[in-house]
Amino acid sequence: MALGDTVGAACAFVNLPDGASTTTIESKTNFIRGVDRGAATAVARPLHVGGRFIVVQTAITDNDGRLVAQITQTQAVLRS
Repeated sequence: MALGDTVGAACAFVNLPDGASTTTIESKTNFIRGVDRGAATAVARPLHVGGRFIVVQTAITDNDGRLVAQITQTQAVLRS
């Protein structure tokens, strides 16, 4: 869950307007299976980039490409 949260926040951060910051206001994680060997890979993509909210979906897979977890986050856009 920490991996998904971190990668999702990074995805939101790179989609922020200049001078803005972000914070997670909602996060939903579905755990599909465990990783008992090898590494986990996380890939995040924005589903929505708006003026007030950014919605990010992160997929975590194992070395065999099998889905391990699916995370959907809503990030608030905080303007200074």
